[in-house]
Amino acid sequence: MSTSHPESEPKRHLPGHIAAVLSQAGNRADSAGQSWDGRDLSGEENPLHKFDKDDGAADPAVVQALAELRAGTGDEAGVHRALAQARVFVAVVAQLAEEALTEHGFASDKEADMALVKIQAPDGRMALPVFTTVERLQAWHGEARPVAVFAPRAALSAVSEEAQLLVLDPGSDFTFVLRRPGMWTLAKQTEWTPSYLSEHIAKLVEEATAGYPALRAVKVAPGRGVGSRDISGSAVLGGGAGPELNLQFVFAAGTPEAQARQSAQSIHRLLAENSEFAEAVDSLEVSLHSAPD
Repeated sequence: MSTSHPESEPKRHLPGHIAAVLSQAGNRADSAGQSWDGRDLSGEENPLHKFDKDDGAADPAVVQALAELRAGTGDEAGVHRALAQARVFVAVVAQLAEEALTEHGFASDKEADMALVKIQAPDGRMALPVFTTVERLQAWHGEARPVAVFAPRAALSAVSEEAQLLVLDPGSDFTFVLRRPGMWTLAKQTEWTPSYLSEHIAKLVEEATAGYPALRAVKVAPGRGVGSRDISGSAVLGGGAGPELNLQFVFAAGTPEAQARQSAQSIHRLLAENSEFAEAVDSLEVSLHSAPD
C-alpha cells in the first residue's frame, strides 16, 4: 500500500455519522440506529463499547483473529467476524476550506474542514485505512486525529467515500486488507464467505462452464493476491489486496490454445455479467491447463 496521505485531494465533508461521533463520543446509537439509553452494557459477552471510556487499545477478538491468521490456524472470514463486533479508529485531518468573499469583495477567514484520510493501493484503487489502536494510527500519521467507530461504520464510510478496500493497520508489523466484497458485507453487517471458499460461487462457475466439451474441469482456488506478508517477510494466508479468485481451466489434451483461450474468455464474460458473481468476487485471475494424455 502506498502510504501517501491525500490531503491535497478535493475537500469532502466528513460523513455525518463520523461527525456525530466527534461531537458526542460515548453518547451514540448502535450500528442499527438504536439508542444506548436504558440498555445494559455489562457482561463479558456484550461486545459493545462506550467510547468515552475507551483506552485506545486493540479489540482482543481482532488481535486473536489476526494472530490465528498469521499462525495458519485462522482465516480471513474469522478476521471479518471479529471486526463485525469491534471498535476501530479512523484518521481524520483538518483541511482549510477555500476562502469565501464577503459582499464587499474581501476574503473572509478560512474555515477548517474535517476529512477522512485515504490511501491508494498499488493498482490505483482507493482504500480507507483503519487502526486497531490509537498508537498505531498516530505512528502512521502524526497529524491525524483518531476517531473511534465501530468497524461496520468505518466500512460504511469507505463505501460512501467510494473506496474499494479497507486497510487495517497500515505501516504496522502486519497489515490486513479487507477487499471490496468483505468490506461491503461488513458495512451491511452480514456474514462474509470469501469467494474462493464459497459453495455458491463454485456453483455459479459450474453453471457458466457447462456446454464446453473440451473443458474437462474447472478448479476454484484463492488468487495470488489473497496471501500477504508481515513485516518480517513471513507469508500469511490472507489479508492481501487481490487478485482474490483463481479459476483453473483444465482442457482436454490436444485442445488448440486459441480454442482454449476463446472458451475461457467467453466464460469470463458470462461470469462478469452475473450480478451475484460480480458482487461477491473482488478480482479474478484465470489460468489454462492441459489434462494429461
